Amino acid sequence: MKVGSKQIQRDLLVALVLMLALLLAGQVANGQGRFMQLSGERVSPAYEGWWPNDDGSFKLFFGYMNSNWQEEFDIPIGPDNYFSITEEAGLDDLTLEAYDFSVADQGQPTHFYPRRNPFLFMIDVPADFGTDEMVWTLKTKNHTARAYGSLKPDYRIDPQVISTEVGGSFGSLDDRLRTNIPPDIRLEGESFRTVRVGQPLNLAVTAHDPDNLPERRGGIGANPEQVYRTPSSIVVMSGPGLRFSWTVYRGPASAATFEPTQFKTYTDSRAYANSPWSPPYVIPEVPEDNRWAAEVTFDQPGEYVLRGIASDGSIFSYQNVNVTVTR
Repeated sequence: MKVGSKQIQRDLLVALVLMLALLLAGQVANGQGRFMQLSGERVSPAYEGWWPNDDGSFKLFFGYMNSNWQEEFDIPIGPDNYFSITEEAGLDDLTLEAYDFSVADQGQPTHFYPRRNPFLFMIDVPADFGTDEMVWTLKTKNHTARAYGSLKPDYRIDPQVISTEVGGSFGSLDDRLRTNIPPDIRLEGESFRTVRVGQPLNLAVTAHDPDNLPERRGGIGANPEQVYRTPSSIVVMSGPGLRFSWTVYRGPASAATFEPTQFKTYTDSRAYANSPWSPPYVIPEVPEDNRWAAEVTFDQPGEYVLRGIASDGSIFSYQNVNVTVTR
């Protein structure tokens, strides 16, 4: 009987170990699958924080996280993509609907690129905003998500916080970045354009970094040995230096083709992903006269908003161009 009891105990132990191993393997596989999920996941809006304006009003910063690495979304302003102004906690219940045409459009995107797109747009609220909330409701994959913009003290930010959140200047904590001035952008031509399907539209801006902070130096993983380096930070990192790129902010991005190809402005950290956060990306040299020129061609009619994004590697500036595409 003793021998049999010991055998049973060993069998039970082996079975337990196997069960734990299978459970752990399933969790790891699931975690890895989610980490590199190409499609099927949802988009979550993000409230990034606020800072005071010189006139006593406040600026609220928003962005989003698309959990997919490839799938993109087009969500027009409406019941699936809208802002509301409520009292504190007024929309904590996600089953409540609060779509109001008069306040729904606060300049948010309708095209959603993959991955993290932080500090993508700002909303100014008055000095007496108090404890009210600016709430962004976004629905994808039959799921409702909300971001709650408020003036709670814990959400106050400065330019260094933005830099840290985006891994700017290789993750630098340089105190000078607290007063970093965003790049200045000047658009050539009108901000409202009309073009036909298949007809190239010329785009040009001049951009300058008024304080030359952070100083330009190198890029991410510029040496081949660094391409598959061991991560040294909990956030992705990008190098410093003035750069500029066009994106599709509203309208289907798949219908717009840029020449030359524009680098990604979202945090795609995969190797060779044409992203400042992607090894072995090196920030391009500033073009002559600080002038960035490009063409865009559309293959379907509609209303589009193109957004040009200038960055010094730590903080951003934006320039919109509204385009009506006809047949």
